[in-house]
Amino acid sequence: MLIIHGGTPLEGEVTVRGAKNLVSKAMVAALLGTSPSVLRSVPAIRDVEVVTGLLRVHGVDVELDGDTLYMDPTSVESAGVEEINVHAGTSRIPILLCGPLLHRLGRAFIPDLGGCNIGGRPIDFHLDALRQFGAVVEKDASGTHLSAPNGLHGIRYELEYPSVGATEQVLLTAVMAKGTTELRNAAIEPEIVDLICILQKMGAIIKVHTNRVIEIVGVDELKGYRHRALPDRIEAASWASAALATEGSVFVRGAQQADMMTFLNVFRSIGGAYEVDDDPVEGGIRFWHPGTPLKPVALETDVHPGLMTDWQQPIVVALTQADGLSIMHETVYENRFGYTSELRRMGANIELYSDCLGGTPCRWGRRNYLHSAVIAGPSKLHAADLQIPDLRAGFSHLIAAMAAEGTSRVYGVDRYISRGYENFEEKLLGLGAKIERPVTK
Repeated sequence: MLIIHGGTPLEGEVTVRGAKNLVSKAMVAALLGTSPSVLRSVPAIRDVEVVTGLLRVHGVDVELDGDTLYMDPTSVESAGVEEINVHAGTSRIPILLCGPLLHRLGRAFIPDLGGCNIGGRPIDFHLDALRQFGAVVEKDASGTHLSAPNGLHGIRYELEYPSVGATEQVLLTAVMAKGTTELRNAAIEPEIVDLICILQKMGAIIKVHTNRVIEIVGVDELKGYRHRALPDRIEAASWASAALATEGSVFVRGAQQADMMTFLNVFRSIGGAYEVDDDPVEGGIRFWHPGTPLKPVALETDVHPGLMTDWQQPIVVALTQADGLSIMHETVYENRFGYTSELRRMGANIELYSDCLGGTPCRWGRRNYLHSAVIAGPSKLHAADLQIPDLRAGFSHLIAAMAAEGTSRVYGVDRYISRGYENFEEKLLGLGAKIERPVTK
């Protein structure tokens, strides 16, 4: 639990390291190499600890020196069900280990998967793709067992939706499958492109065509890589939204304009101000509230290059302070507005609807999911006791508590926020936030 005394503008500087949504997948990619890999700008987050544990139980030697990760997969071995289950329920990464482990060992195991409860993220499409590659899938009470008695071969595969996880699965499996794989309707997020860059450094042949088509020519061997992870654009947007909601000013060192163009357009449309410093070493983006009333907007999330679904929650908190009616239409996950009930208890005026508001109809329309929100502002937020439901919503609750009058108590910070935000308490204190841990007796 974290105690937050609200009402103080955040002022100062924070640094973002490698993207959570890339680093964990880059660690999995190291399994494919016959020599060690080195990954730089690794954040100190719990997801990295989880994947480190999964790699180690499979025989990978993993060492962290500062923000540099060394991974030696030369002695990969099978892990027992009980060893893998130590990490079950805390990460969705195990499903992505399947392709690399099938190539290295001819078998893999998936425990029950965890992650944030933000909507259905079934593994069926992962298993379907692996079956088409040639994997044999068997389920029992302990989980899902996979084998590849005849090896894996290239496929032609089209995703119903440009899922990031499914695209990662195909990439990590296809790079060493015999023949050529063609993936249609693929995700093209910056983190996906960075993963492709890593695999190419290892020796993979991957061609990114127009219209979301990726072609992968399987190779017989991949070697280790040396790579610096791209900065975390989700964390950068979270600090930007915190500056706006608290009427402060935050310089986010490491934030890059190119990967945040859509967010920057929204930030400016709301009434926020920013300035880009392109210095390759010390650069970043400064975000601040210019002192004029914030403006309402109609937005909808989408796959890249659209508005990222993980940007939605912090933006909604900022929109509670805009002068008028705003709309947020969530098209990626069907259950991502659960956090708004806590914001309403703080005084936010937010109503949820099952209709597709403010944009074109999406796949959740007419299915009775509350996937559109109308935010009326400005709302005077007041302190409350808040229970964090998931990672991104949790940081949004912190923003709301810092923008509110009075003292809030936020529960679940260690379980969720530390999964994706490095040293967030230290960073908050550095920005002048008045926070503290309860005194234990």
